[in-house]
Amino acid sequence: MAPIDRRKQVIQAAAQSFALFGYKATTMDQVAKIANVGKGTIYTFFTNKEELFDEILHEVILEMKHIAERELDHEQTFASNLFRILDSLLEFREQHELLIKLSQEVREFGTVQAKLGNAKVEGVITGYLEKELRLAQEKGEIKPCDPKVAAYIMLKLYIALTSDWSQGNEPLGKEQIKQYIDLFLVHGLTTDIPV
Repeated sequence: MAPIDRRKQVIQAAAQSFALFGYKATTMDQVAKIANVGKGTIYTFFTNKEELFDEILHEVILEMKHIAERELDHEQTFASNLFRILDSLLEFREQHELLIKLSQEVREFGTVQAKLGNAKVEGVITGYLEKELRLAQEKGEIKPCDPKVAAYIMLKLYIALTSDWSQGNEPLGKEQIKQYIDLFLVHGLTTDIPV
């Protein structure tokens, strides 16, 4: 029988607690109870709640990068890759309770750590988009633009369509989201479509 990986057990329990209760309401006592370990065990691996939260966010970000890399095919067009990656990330986000809870906590309470967590996730996404936009420019697939600005706008439009819109309206389906991204972004960026 393999030995129990206490660190992994603590991380899984903390991820569950942050997803259920948010950053603000999660305590080390809760994490210890969910992990079925003493609170001291947590402190052998993590100095404080912030460090534990950062570890969980790091794992979420790595998972998102793996999803994007899995969907990316440099033989395909920029637009085709964009839609495949956004589809996969949308599914991931819809199923990942921690990301949903963080967004909710930022909206409702403005918790600083939740804001910082969201900012880290968004920073990774925009950095990835920026890299792909640069490649698409080099291939001549998209018009000259500042990739950093374009990546920021892409992410904000995506968040607006997938999350913000549904706060006061009927949520948009995947195909509707793709149509709007196509309308507002792809047609504006690609070089093969006359303006």
